[in-house]
Amino acid sequence: METNQSTKVTVQAVVQAPVEKVWRYWSEPEHITKWNQASESWHAPKAENDLRVGGKFLTRMEAKDGSMGFDFFGTYDVVKLHEQISYTMEDGRTVEISFLKQGNETKVIEIFDAESTHSLEMQQAGWQAILDNFKKYTEESR
Repeated sequence: METNQSTKVTVQAVVQAPVEKVWRYWSEPEHITKWNQASESWHAPKAENDLRVGGKFLTRMEAKDGSMGFDFFGTYDVVKLHEQISYTMEDGRTVEISFLKQGNETKVIEIFDAESTHSLEMQQAGWQAILDNFKKYTEESR
């Protein structure tokens, strides 16, 4: 299925943790490597993050069996502490993440530009799986 780069895809989750913890776990490399994968057969052995406007990030994603891997990277366009992060990926697509404080929990909403290689359903499922891993890791870590 061909998609247009202007097609937006949304994933979201409510994390049972305060926004300060959610923000920290989302942005600190030692935490990113623990949750940033779509399935148990993948992992993120390396993460770098310069969380500021103009700063860059890189996460190395690899199959645990060593059969494949890639670097996921981009540049931050907007950083509003405990509220919003927006970035542009290397291919020009954009991502906006909102952190909505709801008492002692946080709603995380990611909206990203779809790419044209994979179906919208596959992209949404993959990004949702990563967000679900983030939710699980954040809620289980104390």
